Amino acid sequence: PENEQCYDAAVDLAEQGCTAIFSNSYNHQTYMQQVAGEPGYEDITFVSATGDTAANSGLKNFKNCFTKVYESRYVSGIVAGMKLAELVEDGKLTDANYDGENIKIGYVGAYPYAEVVSGYTAFFLGIQSIVPNVVMDVTYTNSWFDITKEAAAADALMADGCVIIGQHADSTGAPSAVQAAQEKGTVAYSIGYNVDMLSVAPQAALTSATNKWEVYYEYAFSAMMNGEKIATDWAEGYESGAVAITELGESCAEGTAEKVAEVEQAIHD
Repeated sequence: PENEQCYDAAVDLAEQGCTAIFSNSYNHQTYMQQVAGEPGYEDITFVSATGDTAANSGLKNFKNCFTKVYESRYVSGIVAGMKLAELVEDGKLTDANYDGENIKIGYVGAYPYAEVVSGYTAFFLGIQSIVPNVVMDVTYTNSWFDITKEAAAADALMADGCVIIGQHADSTGAPSAVQAAQEKGTVAYSIGYNVDMLSVAPQAALTSATNKWEVYYEYAFSAMMNGEKIATDWAEGYESGAVAITELGESCAEGTAEKVAEVEQAIHD
């Protein structure tokens, strides 16, 4: 949990003799920084994944790392935009899917943090690069992982006419809800996060934006084993293979793979 248990766990690992301790959720950061600043732990490296306070902490042994996942979110927006363009061309949308001249899309967000906001902004811009006339409604669940809340948020967005449901939340709740709605006749598709959602939404899921964390860990472990300091703030994206999208679903529009390859190469360059 993102509470004092994180502090206790970090202290326990430090007392066991660990030389590097990693946490993997944003709200672990406060507790990791607290332990890093306590006497006796100066020679232990504490890394808060997705964190943002290391540079300002004044602590040489406290680090942050995250990928440039907004890059792969942009690419996932390209996938969604291609599908949206196809739906428009095929006449599959109704008046309920429009807000004036704009097509309605939705997004299930965990928290109103910079990590989430930058991600859904990139997702929106990716879609807009293909279909300019879109408007996006963001619903927050205030949890990183809550299947019930994420499903309910997706259902509410679809009930309002949203055709694409993106997410920055970790469960299968939203994709599963979109799949269930689609099977009842709703025109809607899902873009997931972190993992391939095709197992729970084989027709509804188009792809997921994902992180390739091994790129960071290989860097960090190699540096530590060589006696080198790791970056206070590490962030890499397509240029080092640290982000990607998962397999394209069967419902993706024709030409999506080619467009994705083109955009990914442009970002990499």
